Parts: sequence; structure tokens; C-alpha cells
Amino acid sequence: MAASFLQLLAAFLFSWFGYKALKLVFARDPFSHIPGPAPTSWITGSMLTLFNKKALEYHIRLPKTWEGNKHHRLHEEPKFVHFRPESPAPYHHQGPKYIRRADRFLTTKPHGVRSGTSFDFGGPSSQTRKLLTPVFSIAHMREMTPLFHNVVHKLRQSIEQEVAEGEAEIDMLEWMTRTALELIGQSGFGYSFDSLEPGSHRHPFAISLKNLVRGINTPSMMMGRFLILPYVYGIGSSRFQRIVIDALPWKDLRAVRDMVDIMHKTSVEIFEATKQSLREGKDLSTRIGGGKDIMSILVKANMDASVEDRMPESELLAQISTLTFAGMDTTSNALARILHLLSENQDVQDRLREEITVAYEEHGGDLDYETLTSLPYLDAICRETLRVYPPVPNLGRQTRQDIMLPLSSPITTKDGQEVSEVFIPKDTRIVISLLNCNRDPKIWGPDAAVWKPERWLNPLPESVAEARVPGVYSNLMTFLGGGRACIGFKFSQLEMKVVLGLLLQSFRFSPSDKKVVWHMTGIVQPTVEGPEADGQEETRLQLPLKVSLLNAK
Repeated sequence: MAASFLQLLAAFLFSWFGYKALKLVFARDPFSHIPGPAPTSWITGSMLTLFNKKALEYHIRLPKTWEGNKHHRLHEEPKFVHFRPESPAPYHHQGPKYIRRADRFLTTKPHGVRSGTSFDFGGPSSQTRKLLTPVFSIAHMREMTPLFHNVVHKLRQSIEQEVAEGEAEIDMLEWMTRTALELIGQSGFGYSFDSLEPGSHRHPFAISLKNLVRGINTPSMMMGRFLILPYVYGIGSSRFQRIVIDALPWKDLRAVRDMVDIMHKTSVEIFEATKQSLREGKDLSTRIGGGKDIMSILVKANMDASVEDRMPESELLAQISTLTFAGMDTTSNALARILHLLSENQDVQDRLREEITVAYEEHGGDLDYETLTSLPYLDAICRETLRVYPPVPNLGRQTRQDIMLPLSSPITTKDGQEVSEVFIPKDTRIVISLLNCNRDPKIWGPDAAVWKPERWLNPLPESVAEARVPGVYSNLMTFLGGGRACIGFKFSQLEMKVVLGLLLQSFRFSPSDKKVVWHMTGIVQPTVEGPEADGQEETRLQLPLKVSLLNAK
């Protein structure tokens, strides 16, 4: 039976590749008149050039080599890529009428691998957003600030233990990831994932979530996500799709499947515990987070909602993975980036430490939300880091219908014509470069690519306001904009500021002797490379920094 299935699968793949090859030869490229790099492969086009762990520098170089709007061909189909700031406006302001999340980016989340578990990289649906908006309001963030401080105090105590006998090299990415997960666990679900004790065992959910983004961005998974999985997800029920996936002789896919299974199991446990507490009328104030966690509020609001506004339980369940991903990996890597930059810029670190220390001393303890968010240099460092180094550098979208895309400035086509808008056919898959929107020198000046926190302490250039960048945060595209903007950006900001506020009072961070390289695996993450026995490079996710205690007691 298994042999017959594999024979049928092989025949299907052979026919499919033949069809794609013919389509590549005879299909008309609607963007052939727009300058762009030549495909690097007749099978994969430019896919592996655009999406590989070392592609970050390639994306940074693109605006210097080509005009702001260009196209690449990904396997048999063209894919339009742009990074001009006004161009994203139709996606985020006109919303789902014209643009949807790209189907093949949706299959980044293994929907058929485990029904009910999914990850929405482009923000929640309008129905979900309606229920989530109150729990991400400033008023709710104000209530959650003491909880954030309690969690980060545990982090600080654990790091103090590691450096009690003197300076030590510590993987700060590990600690930032653990802390971010515990914060979203307590404030998001009334659940504790991690004691934050040195050497304590990591929760299986944490391990799976940490490895998932990297797992779906291996070369074989990249090929599969674009060339195979979209067709698997298009046939039969979720149960049948799971049977097909289990039968595929594909090591990387099975690893991703196992990660998602672990996450699904934990999500069900959290969700069922929340429902049971609400149904039995238990006193939620005794739960972790005092019953103010996002999931408790979300489930209760859904129970109280009208029938037409009520979400299915499968979508509520999916929010656990979605919110955890958004609350852990992106923010933890943003914090890791800030610590790395501070270690390399000791003068900036000292100035920030002075501002923070004075504020905490004047306040006589942990800062409230208003005081913490009003510290100018801390805010400038967070904004500048998210501008120059957005954790998610690119975003995938797909057109629902034919559109004319306005350009921020005219481009010259291959035949010498100057155009200020580009026709994009229905079902075109688009990559929006958030990174290059944030670094556009026409907006931010000739030093746009330079990390310069003090730029936020003075009036910004008029060109920033004139650019009309449709971002929800500080004229940046880091948290997107419009109906698909990141609903939890205030949560992320609060987490970053509490962590930096408490750690910098106690520790000095200095660069490690190890070389840290930031790789693009969906999210930009710090890695350390070292030789394996066979001489090949082994890449490990970590940010080693030298950490020392400022005031040894």
C-alpha cells in the first residue's frame, strides 16, 4: 500500500514539474518591462536567493542596485517585490478588498499538519480583532505592568546568580526568549511556561515554538512550501491532508509536524482549563495574572457575544499559538538586538542606564506604565532599533483582483518609459520589504541605514511626515498598518522597556569573543557559527554576551 502511494506520488510530481516547466517557457510575464534581477534557477527562480538564512544582506543591497520597485520570478510565476513607502498603502488601508495574505505564506503555518493550530503572521481577522482590542489597550497595559515587573525580577535574579562570582558569558537570546514566553504565558493565558531558574528544563512548547520558524525556512521546506504543500492543502479534508503529510518521506516536514503537535497539545490544555474555570464560575482572581489574562477575557467576551459576532472555538484555540508566536519570537529577538547594540556602544549603554536608574530611584521602586513609557532615551533606542532592524523584514501578500499600484516615485522601465504606477494582475504574490521602507534615505536622510537613537530626541525631518508611511507605529512599517496592523505592539513595547529598565540597573553587557551573525529565517535571529566534524558550518541560535554585575553585594 505504501509503495503504491509513493509510486502515485512520484508520477504526480513528475507530471507536475513537466507542467510547470512548460508554463515557465510559454507563460507571459506581466512584469517583464520592470527591471529586476535575473532568475538564478529555472525551477526555483529567485526563491532561494530571496529566502535563505543569509539573504538579509541581499535584501539590504536591493535598493542600491535597483529602483524601489522590481520583480523576481519565483519558480513558474513572477512575484512583484517593492519597498517604497507609499506603495504599501493599498494593502493596509484598502485591506481585504484588494489584498489578502498570500496563500503560500499561509501554508507557512502547517494548517493541514494539525487542524485547529495556525499562525497568523499578518494580524488577526476583523472578528478576532474586535474581541482582542480591549485587552491590548493602554488601560489594560497599565494594569499588567506590575505583572511584567514581577516576571522580569525573576529573570534578573537568575542572571545575578550566573554572574555572582564575576563576569560570565551568557546566551542572552535564551534568556530573552524564555522571559518573553513567560510574559505572554502569564499575561496572555494565565499560565506559567517557565520558572526562569538557571538550568531549569525548558517547556516542550517553548522548544517547539523557538525551532518552528527556523524549521519552516530550511531549503527543503522553502521548496515544499511553494511547490508542494499548497497543492496538498487544496485536496480533501484536514484528516486526509494529515495522512498525506505523514506518508511523505520528508524529514524536515515531519520535524515541523511534531513541533506543531506539541504546541497544539499545550494550546488545548490552556484553552480547556480557561473554559472550565469560566463555566464553573471559579474566582479568576486566583489564577496566574489575576484573571486579567488575554485568553480569559477573550473566552468570556466570546461567550457573551451575540451569535453573529461569536467566533468558533477552533479560531479561539488558534489564537494561543498566534499570540504566543507574536509575543515571543519577534520581541525576544528585538530585545536581543538591542542588547547586542548596547554591548557594542558602551556610551549609549551608559547614557541609557543613567536615565533608567534616576527614574527608578525617584519613583522609589518599579515604574508605572506612564513613567516607563515616557523615558525619552529608552523610547528612542526602542524606536530606532525597530526602525533599522525590524525583526520581520518582509511580508507576503497576494492580490484578490487586478489593481494599479501607485509608486512613491516614478521608475524607468526596460523600454525607457517613465511610469508612476504598475499594473498588478489578480493572484500576484507580493513581498513587501518592511526593512527597506524603514531605511529609505529619501525619508530618513543619508544616514537612514545608521543606528542613531538620538534622531528621535529632536524633531524628525519633514520628509518623514510627508512620506505618509501607513505604519501604525512611528511612521514605520515594523508593526504594519491598517486592518492588519500588529494589535499587540503596545504589549511588545512594554515588555522591551520593562526588561531593559530592570536589567541595565544591575548589569553591564559587553561583546563576546565569538562572532555573532544575524540570519534571516522568517525572523532575523542572532547565530554563532562553528565547525562540525565534517568541516561544514554549524549554525546555532544564540547571542553570547559578557555580563558583569554592576554593584556586587
